[in-house]
Amino acid sequence: MGFQDILYEVRDHVARITINRPEKYNACTTETVEELIRAFGMAWTDPTVGVVVFTGAGDKAFCTGGDQTIRSKGGYAGGHALLPLEVGWQQVTQLIRTMPKPVIARVNGYAIGGGHVWQVVCDLSIAAQHAQFGQAGPRVGSFDPGYGTSDLVRCVGLKRAREIWYLCRRYSADQALAMGLVNAVVPMEQLDGEVDRWCQELLEKSPTALKMLKYAFLADSDGVTGITHLGVGALSLYYDTEEALEGRNAFLEKRKPDFSPFRK
Repeated sequence: MGFQDILYEVRDHVARITINRPEKYNACTTETVEELIRAFGMAWTDPTVGVVVFTGAGDKAFCTGGDQTIRSKGGYAGGHALLPLEVGWQQVTQLIRTMPKPVIARVNGYAIGGGHVWQVVCDLSIAAQHAQFGQAGPRVGSFDPGYGTSDLVRCVGLKRAREIWYLCRRYSADQALAMGLVNAVVPMEQLDGEVDRWCQELLEKSPTALKMLKYAFLADSDGVTGITHLGVGALSLYYDTEEALEGRNAFLEKRKPDFSPFRK
């Protein structure tokens, strides 16, 4: 399955998803976003993948949001994509937040606008020293009323989140680290090594525990949706038990199930 705007690679149990539009500071078109949806779906369903690294090509930008050159009255031009950029963007955001594997943002430059939202919703963020962060919505006639605001509040607090959105200022990597926007800051030449170390640490941990923790962190803020993800994660564990198999086997064998051995 080929891609035009992104790169997708799986190596050593890590899926690396890279926006490959460095000449546009890795700003996204509708096609870019649809390819990201496919890539995150592939990483989700690949049993060999334990961690996902999300980044941008080059050393200038992680992602600077939607490509403003394709935006007109009514939103972004659709091209050959199936979904409008705004809808697809939220699907990528949902995939990052709900896939049962940790997603690390490798922030190699500007994380602005929608790109900043994506690094916020990643489980962990590791930034190069020269990276810059900020929102641009009110400056360019846009905004994110969903996870781009609520998850930001959870990261930095309400007052700081309002400042970031209302004023559209730029923040250095060190400022981002101090306010809780990222987990670590290193020189650019050390970025890949640092990301690899975090990936290795995660791969040494129980994947089921990481999955359930990820869902638990979101359950209180995501309402019924969050509780559903937490519950479905538990259901996948239940399906592997002898108790669950007794129910299935009894149905197939046309007999009453005997759950008495499982009442402890």
